[in-house]
Amino acid sequence: MPKYIGAIDQGTTSTRFIIFDHNGKIIAVDQQEHQQIYPKPGWVEHDPIEIWEKTQQVMKNALDKSGLQTGDLAAIGITNQRETTVVWESATGKPIYNAIVWQDTRTDDICAKLTANGGQDRFRSRTGLPIATYFSGPKVNWLLDNVPDARHKAENGELLFGNIDTWLIWNLTGVHITDVTNASRTLLMDLKTLTWDHEILELLNIPASILPEIRSSSEVYATARGLFNDIPVSGDLGDQQAALFGQVCFHPGEAKNTYGTGCFMLLNTGLDPMASTNGLLTTLGYRIGDQAAVYALEGSVAITGALVQWMRDNLKMIEKSSDIEKLARGVEDSGGIYFVPAFSGLFAPYWRSEARGAILGLTRYITRNHIARAVLEASAYQTREVLDAMNNDSGVKLTRLKVDGGMVSNELLMQFQADILDVPVIRPKVAETTALGAAYAAGLAVGFWQNFDELRQNWGVDKQWVPDMEPERRNKLFAGWKKAVRRTFDWVE
Repeated sequence: MPKYIGAIDQGTTSTRFIIFDHNGKIIAVDQQEHQQIYPKPGWVEHDPIEIWEKTQQVMKNALDKSGLQTGDLAAIGITNQRETTVVWESATGKPIYNAIVWQDTRTDDICAKLTANGGQDRFRSRTGLPIATYFSGPKVNWLLDNVPDARHKAENGELLFGNIDTWLIWNLTGVHITDVTNASRTLLMDLKTLTWDHEILELLNIPASILPEIRSSSEVYATARGLFNDIPVSGDLGDQQAALFGQVCFHPGEAKNTYGTGCFMLLNTGLDPMASTNGLLTTLGYRIGDQAAVYALEGSVAITGALVQWMRDNLKMIEKSSDIEKLARGVEDSGGIYFVPAFSGLFAPYWRSEARGAILGLTRYITRNHIARAVLEASAYQTREVLDAMNNDSGVKLTRLKVDGGMVSNELLMQFQADILDVPVIRPKVAETTALGAAYAAGLAVGFWQNFDELRQNWGVDKQWVPDMEPERRNKLFAGWKKAVRRTFDWVE
């Protein structure tokens, strides 16, 4: 009997393959970064072929590191950066253009035209989403209208569209599918029927023939080809929903926050979609086999870990991302400055695509240590804004926050996060909960795990941070942040 599950975790900056045992323990992992392409201000692209090649490399490398054979794997799950859009030729598998990344803002004009007749929330009652550059649908429209011959090929049934999950599954198995969580991030799916919305497709001039079939998050889609021949591919979750699942947030009212390229807080709201009046997204949490779909509220922040990466790559202030903590610890506070990282506009709870990044409150006193500290604090402040919105929408005050993602190893940030939220922040023993969630979905589909109780037994606390800040100071700091955010509005006209 196979004793392990493999998970592809295809993120915004890198791809990993992680092999887990039945206890959710990591047996082997391999990771490779891929190129970030910035053709123009506000444009962000990836090379889909490079992503597929890196995916194959990390799968092989992790297997080699583990000393296992492919037959030792019971199944493969996939989790992915969401909204990043690929369109390719069905006959050749060749992308017609680079993948347009979720952070990309080139579809601003398309979104403005859509909002002119009905406002930004025109489709929210059906899709749970505002009209924004973030989502896949406008990106598909841009590709079909701007890549030579693309629209003609699409109408002839020669092209396929997918987010990165669909692209990888198609290359792995030859099957053109997505799951409900990824479909819910396109602005094209009806939340209640879990089907493509033909009226929105018509408005965006997207032929239905290019869309993948929508399936559950946990079922056997097909078996892999190539090196992993005949291994079932049986789990598919967008990365933030995968983290919700990996953090075993199976009950309504349970929430998690993932600190990656961006920051994403999800709250399980149960079997009914909950409308937000505070700038959050209504999204799919997961759907297991033929069970009823579970919904979530989400607060999406575009830039958190990416700001650290920017400090490293663009400003050369640090050599590696982990250096930021040491730099920030060189001072007691941020010296009164705030860094609002609206590089792709502001996501939740504002949805202001015309905002741009700014450092505010600068004086001659400020050093790079203060800037490093302000970079970290920006993640915590943005999370506070999302948590406040979530409390207001749900009517349930969160009493603790489960956290995961690359930045949770930064203890300075985690303590400041607890201080500014005034709730305990809890890091689990397995911080790679995104990949773990994909592994869980895949394993449930093939009987590797029998039920949610087994998964809950795998979850354990690694460390907890408790608030240690005076209320007056907390309120003053957060009021300064809100003031700084307002200064970034209406920058792009």
